[in-house]
Amino acid sequence: MSKRKLAVIVLAAGQGTRMKSKMPKVLHTLAGKSMLSHVLGGVEKLSPEQVVVVVGPDAKSVEQVAKPHMTVVQTDRLGTGHAVKQAFGALAGFCSKGDTADIMVIFGDTPLIKPETYAQMVDLRRSENGPALLGLAFRPGESGRYGRVKQDDQGHVIGIIEFADASDEEKEIDLCNAGILLGDGPTVCRLINQLDNNNAQGEYYLPVIFDFAYAEGLDTRAVEASEEEVMGINSRQELAAAELVLQKRLRVDAMAQGVTLIDPATTWLSVDTKFGCDIIIEPSVFIGPNVEIADDATIKAFSHIEGATIGVAAIIGPYARLRPGTVIGHGGKVGNFVETKNAVLGDGAKVNHLSYIGDAEVGAKANIGAGTITCNYDGFNKWKTTIGEGAFIGSNTALVAPVDIGAGAIVGAGSTVTKSVADDALAVVRGRLLDKAGAGASFRAGRKKIKEQKLAAQNPDQNPNPSKNNEDNKG
Repeated sequence: MSKRKLAVIVLAAGQGTRMKSKMPKVLHTLAGKSMLSHVLGGVEKLSPEQVVVVVGPDAKSVEQVAKPHMTVVQTDRLGTGHAVKQAFGALAGFCSKGDTADIMVIFGDTPLIKPETYAQMVDLRRSENGPALLGLAFRPGESGRYGRVKQDDQGHVIGIIEFADASDEEKEIDLCNAGILLGDGPTVCRLINQLDNNNAQGEYYLPVIFDFAYAEGLDTRAVEASEEEVMGINSRQELAAAELVLQKRLRVDAMAQGVTLIDPATTWLSVDTKFGCDIIIEPSVFIGPNVEIADDATIKAFSHIEGATIGVAAIIGPYARLRPGTVIGHGGKVGNFVETKNAVLGDGAKVNHLSYIGDAEVGAKANIGAGTITCNYDGFNKWKTTIGEGAFIGSNTALVAPVDIGAGAIVGAGSTVTKSVADDALAVVRGRLLDKAGAGASFRAGRKKIKEQKLAAQNPDQNPNPSKNNEDNKG
């Protein structure tokens, strides 16, 4: 296998009008990551010398996602061949005659192609007597309106014909064009420069270079991939279909790593989730980006987790929400209807139910009672709450930050704590109970009378005391 340089051109200038979105199509996400990021991540595993992303005008957001790779702008959208030409100026050392370099062209809206498939194309190209030009093809269940890949008896690609231009015989071909191509750099550049837009759409069609190459007697081949791999995304419906494909892959990978998914179909993962082994995940769990889950952890049903690190043997949920910045220590517990944000829970710390712990540090083996909240926001700034090791916070407590609760301290239930509590201290902050005998009945009678007076004032023509009128009207 020869050592050749590789440049990758990523076409990401499409407007994506069928997405019905203000956001560029390639920035819509799958499993917590944009389509473009999926594509770039796949080809980066090939270690290319250069990646150039072709974007549309006013696509600063796409340029940000493409970094650190170079971007060029396709001002006029005149087809895929025209888009590729915009990148040539950035490919010094790849297009000139004599350059030992290859150029691959891929699409920013085709995020499911596996790195292994790209590698298969590169290996074939760099093999002894490898083809000068090769494309990616697939055999769909229904060929529909895909472009057809025409081959001769030796398997050389004669050309690629669009469905609208195909004869009835050509429409019977079941090998379809996925659009991805790889070839000798100078050859690809030369053939693309021969393209014209003398067609009904007035566009430069990239697949036509296979016709040119075959006519010159060059070796042209096709590599086959699965239909789901080459799925292009042009609508919200197709985005949802691609999400299902990717989630199935992620679930299989997670289980292969030693994760038990009790109901895989209702477990939603992100591409960057990091798992230990012997983890149990119950049904209806959503795991967003930037999550790490260590060995022997249990994630109970209906929990939502993002931006969190979960320690060994920790138990989360059910119905827990862990927001970014959450760190759960070894054996920590976050129970039902608990929300955490930017909170660190030490080893063995427990927040079992109905609490909000935000901008807080909770020491090892501290116990947070039901209904406790850290009041971390004063309308202008966020403030931190610190709870020491082994502290006990009684139910329905409000900790008004900034405040420190010492190690081993006890805070009585129903307290509103605005000042720090020392180590091993007992703090109870409650109003004094006032108990007046019979006052409840007097209160209710007084309120009832006021209500009757209001009704009488609103309806003066109605008799508020019909029994009295009946007495008055007796003859």
